[in-house]
Amino acid sequence: MFGRTSIPDSNLPKPVSGPALVPAAPMNGMNILSATASPTQSSSPTPSQQGRSSPFAQAAVMTQSTIGTDLTILGEKITIISQNRLQIDGDVRGDINGRQVVIGEEGSVVGTISAEAIEVRGGVRGAIKAHSVTLTPTAQVEGDIYHIALSIAEGAQFDGRVRRAKDANELKPNLDVNSFPATQKSVAQTN
Repeated sequence: MFGRTSIPDSNLPKPVSGPALVPAAPMNGMNILSATASPTQSSSPTPSQQGRSSPFAQAAVMTQSTIGTDLTILGEKITIISQNRLQIDGDVRGDINGRQVVIGEEGSVVGTISAEAIEVRGGVRGAIKAHSVTLTPTAQVEGDIYHIALSIAEGAQFDGRVRRAKDANELKPNLDVNSFPATQKSVAQTN
């Protein structure tokens, strides 16, 4: 049933080459291996290191971020900012700014959502501001919708007002992180 088969080496995946391990000077009678880059290995930073000078710098560009079904984000004056597509399948109690926001069927948002395009499949309680807004048949929205283009599918539940913006710039989401006030409070040290 289980046996060895002969697979030509050309069909096996090639191992990923990492840093070479070379012996370092012995320390307290112990031999230590040290990682050094091989001559063929590029010394350029990895994609996650490019453009980031510290852990608090802006992240590298990603194509999609997801808030999963097992995640709940809540707090006072929370704002989530996404530079690209944001899929929300969990529960968010705060404001959201992004380029494209999709509220999944299991997702819910209590707060204001501002984006270039918003698709609601789940629940939203709060204002929706976008150039293009789509409510699918499973959407449940309680709040006002500010838009240029609006699509509401049969079966979607909507309770609120609809306002068409006169100027598309009114609906442009704020994606500049530095324009938001810092909310961290300094902690006083007591002796």
